Amino acid sequence: MAREKSYRDVLDGRVSIHDSVQEMYEKRLSDGKMSNVFDRFDAQEKIRCNFCVEGVSCQLCTGGPCRISEKAGAERGTCGIDPDAMAMRDMLLRNVMGTGTYTHHAYNAFRTLKATAEGKTPFSIVDEQKLRDMAATVDVDNTGSKEEVALGLAGTMIDQLSSGYEGPTMMVDKYAPKYRKKKWKDTGLYPSGVFHEIKDSTASCLTNVDGYYVSMAKKALRLGIATIYGSQLGLNLVQDILFGTPKPHSIQTDLGILDPDYINIVFNGHEPWTGVATIYAARDEKVQKRARQAGAKGLRVIGCIETGQELAQRFGMNDVFGGLIGNWLAIEPALATGAIDVFAMDENCSPPYLKPYEDKFQVTLVSVSELVRIPGVERNYNYMPDKVANVAQELISLGIENFKKRKERGIEAYVPQITQEAMAGFSTEAVLETVGGNLAALVEVIKEGKIKGIVALVNCTTLQNGPHDYMTVNLARELIRRDIMVITGGCGCEGLETAGLACLKAIEQAGSGLKEICSKLQIPPVLPFGTCTDTGRISMVVTAIADFLDVDTSDLPVAVTAPQYLEQKATIDGMFSLAYGLYTHLSPTPPITGGENLVKLLTEDLEGISGGKVALGDEPAAVADDIEKHILQKRKALGI
Repeated sequence: MAREKSYRDVLDGRVSIHDSVQEMYEKRLSDGKMSNVFDRFDAQEKIRCNFCVEGVSCQLCTGGPCRISEKAGAERGTCGIDPDAMAMRDMLLRNVMGTGTYTHHAYNAFRTLKATAEGKTPFSIVDEQKLRDMAATVDVDNTGSKEEVALGLAGTMIDQLSSGYEGPTMMVDKYAPKYRKKKWKDTGLYPSGVFHEIKDSTASCLTNVDGYYVSMAKKALRLGIATIYGSQLGLNLVQDILFGTPKPHSIQTDLGILDPDYINIVFNGHEPWTGVATIYAARDEKVQKRARQAGAKGLRVIGCIETGQELAQRFGMNDVFGGLIGNWLAIEPALATGAIDVFAMDENCSPPYLKPYEDKFQVTLVSVSELVRIPGVERNYNYMPDKVANVAQELISLGIENFKKRKERGIEAYVPQITQEAMAGFSTEAVLETVGGNLAALVEVIKEGKIKGIVALVNCTTLQNGPHDYMTVNLARELIRRDIMVITGGCGCEGLETAGLACLKAIEQAGSGLKEICSKLQIPPVLPFGTCTDTGRISMVVTAIADFLDVDTSDLPVAVTAPQYLEQKATIDGMFSLAYGLYTHLSPTPPITGGENLVKLLTEDLEGISGGKVALGDEPAAVADDIEKHILQKRKALGI
C-alpha cells in the first residue's frame, strides 16, 4: 500500500538535505540517467504492503507464507504463532544479522592484533599504554614486551567470543556498570559469550521452537549486551591499540574533497585494515612518483561511510588522506563524479548494483572482504592480516591504471565544489582531556544545567521518513538548541559532519548554556565519536558518569536516538540501548506494530524490567520535546 506522502514532499522535491548530493542527483542520476537508490525507493514505495510494514508476515517454512489478518479470520499463522511473536521473531533475526556482522569485525580485530604482534602486518602497537591497561583489566599478564602482551590479549579476546554459560562473561564483568550487572542478573538478561547468544537466538527462530514474544525480546536484549561488550568494545580498544586512540582534529568532508586530477582510492565499509595499510603505503615517495608519472598530481586515500570514519577519527588531513565524502546514500553520487579510480569495499554498506557506475564512469570496483560480493565485480580479496600490505600495493597499481584509462576515455569529471570542515576524533579519553582530565568538571556543568543532558545519536540513513539525512540533521539542531549535547556515530555522524554541525561555527546554533561550554572548551555541540561500531565507545562515557555518581545508567539525564536507522546493525544497537536502561527514540517506526502486546512491552512495560523504553516520532521538534522532557525528569529525580 503506497503512503499518502512521499519523502520528496518534505523538502519541495529534494532527495537530500545536502546540496552536493542533490546537485549530483539532478546532474547525473535523475531522469533515467543512472539507476539510483532515490528513484528505486520511489518504485518500491508504490507496492509496499501493510503486512510487511507491521511485521505480521512470515516466509520461514512451507506452512506459509503466512499473514495475520483478523478481517480474513487469519488471527494466527499456520503453526499457531500469534502476531506479537511473529513480529518479534522477525526482529530477532534482524538482530542476529547485526550481531554477526559486528562480531566478524571483532574477530578480524583480534586476529589482526595477533598477526601484528607476530610481525606479519604493516601495522604496529601505536598505543602501548592502552594495550597494557586493557591487558591488566582482562587479567592478562602485561609485564612482558608489548608483542608478548599483545599475543596474550589477542588470544584472550578471541576466546571470550565463545565463553560459555558458566560463570560471568569476561567483558561484561570487567566493563559494564556495576548496577547494570546486578539488574541483568536479576532479570535474566546477563549474557553468555556472543557466539552462544548468536547461536541461541538463531535457533530460537526455527519454526515451532520459541513462540513467545517476551522470551524472544529478552533474547534480543541479551544479544544486544553480548554484542556491545563481547564484540564492539573489544574491537574499539584493539583498533585504538593498533592505530592510536582518537584525538580531536580538523578534517574536510563532502563530495568537494574529490579532485579528479589526483588518483583517488576510496575505502567504503566498516573495517579499517586495508584503508590504513594503503595510507601507510601511499606515504612512500615512490608511490607518489608513480602517480605523477601517470599524469596525476599524486595519489590520495579518501574515506566513505564507516571505514572512512575510522580513518577520519585517527588521521588528519595531509597529502595522502583526503577526507570523508559522506554516508551510504552519497555512494552513487560520488561514483558518478567520474573522479574515483578505485572503490574498495569491505564488510557492509556497499549497494549491490554498482556495476553500471564502474562501466560508465571508469571506476575500478574491488571487494576487500570475504563478506562482500557485487554482481559483475571480479576483483575480490578476502581479508588476511598477513596479506593486507600486498593488497594495498595492488590497489595502488589498480588506481594508477584506472587513472590512465579515465584520461584515455575522456571521462568528464563533475564534482560539486562544496566542502565542509568538521572536528573529528572524540573518544572517552578525549572528552576527559577536554575538561582537564577531571570527570567531575563534566558532571558539574551538567549539574549546573548549562548542559541539560547528553543524547547519543547513532544511526544509518534512510529515505523512509524524509530526504537523505533530513531527520538526523534537524533533530540534532533541535537538541543542541535546547542545551542538550549530542554525541554521534554511524552514518548519522557523517550526515552531521557534512551538514556543518560538528565544527566550531555550529556553536552559534546551540542554546546559551551549551554555547558557553562549547566556546570555553573550543569543541562543537555535536561530538563525532566515529562509527556505529563506536556505540561501545559511547557507552564508556555513560558508564564513567554513572559510576562516578554511583547511580544506575537508567538514572542519568541521557537518551539515545536513531532518527534515520536503516539496517540490521542499527537494530541490535537499539536493543543494547534498551538493555542498558535508556530512553531510545527510533525513526522510522520498526515493523512490529502488528503485535499490539509487543508494542506495549517495548514502549511501556520494558521500563519496569530494564529501565529502558522505545519512543517513536518522525517530526524533529516534537521528538526533541519528548527527549528534553525525559531528560528534565531524570534531572529532577537526581535533584539537579
